[in-house]
Amino acid sequence: MPPPLLRPSVAAAAAAAAASSSPSSTTNTLSASELAHLADVAAACADAAAQVTLRHFRSPSLAVDSKSDASPVTVADRAAEAAVRQVLSARVPAHAVFGEEGGMTLGDNPDAGSEFLWVVDPIDGTKSFISGKPLWGTLVALLHKGEPVLGLIDQPVLRERWLGVKGAQTTFNGKETSTRGCASLREAYLYATTPHMFAPGKIEQAWYRVRDAARIPLYGCDCYAYGLLALGHADVVVEADLGPYDYLAIAPVVAGAGGKMTDWRGRELRANYDAVRRRHSVEGLAREVVAAGDARVHGEALEKLGWK
Repeated sequence: MPPPLLRPSVAAAAAAAAASSSPSSTTNTLSASELAHLADVAAACADAAAQVTLRHFRSPSLAVDSKSDASPVTVADRAAEAAVRQVLSARVPAHAVFGEEGGMTLGDNPDAGSEFLWVVDPIDGTKSFISGKPLWGTLVALLHKGEPVLGLIDQPVLRERWLGVKGAQTTFNGKETSTRGCASLREAYLYATTPHMFAPGKIEQAWYRVRDAARIPLYGCDCYAYGLLALGHADVVVEADLGPYDYLAIAPVVAGAGGKMTDWRGRELRANYDAVRRRHSVEGLAREVVAAGDARVHGEALEKLGWK
């Protein structure tokens, strides 16, 4: 059995951050105490997922299946998401949940709908997970009326956790963290999970323009690359072919660390609240994203992408 996970008080961090932010920057109508409670729920979700994923990580008996799109999935992915859903059902039963493995589940009063939607990726980076590389993570996002207001990235093997709350400073293991300045793309350390995520044609050509302008392109970190960006160790992340569960938890982490994250057109990353409330679906969301620690690099990356 793994040793007990050493965790900071995520709820306390959210409460302190929310209390210190201005009224105009706090989440829509959500008080500091509400944010603290919801951050505690997110932490409980990550802890529950970790109890599953750590049992299976680097297990020689781990079986790997293929989804309909040929992407890999394991019993750990499914069981970890089930554990997260169990926490949410017990702690916030009225909230809706959208997970990579289980799709959409409505709250306990679906006719009334919910202002809140949790978006969960139990193992972001399944290929890293099955190959024994500890750079995968559990992603937990909370959307309020379609807007990502809370995001958590958890890497339980390394015991590292990032928490982003809209309007507050991002924390890393309970301590505030921030991105670093970078004046231009030619000075930037650039990440993407894999060059194969950029489909041949316009998407691939757009990627080449950014890649060729960056100082050093790097690959292979999945969600961990955004964590490095929030810590000031990387400058820009450009990715494509994503689902909403791959990035909605990351957006508040990047923003709270002083960075900027949008789709390739420069639009905010958020869900269509009416689609969630009326049609019980997450639709119309971007599949291509760009995150940067410095607004200057973000703007230059958008120019290079030229995505219209």
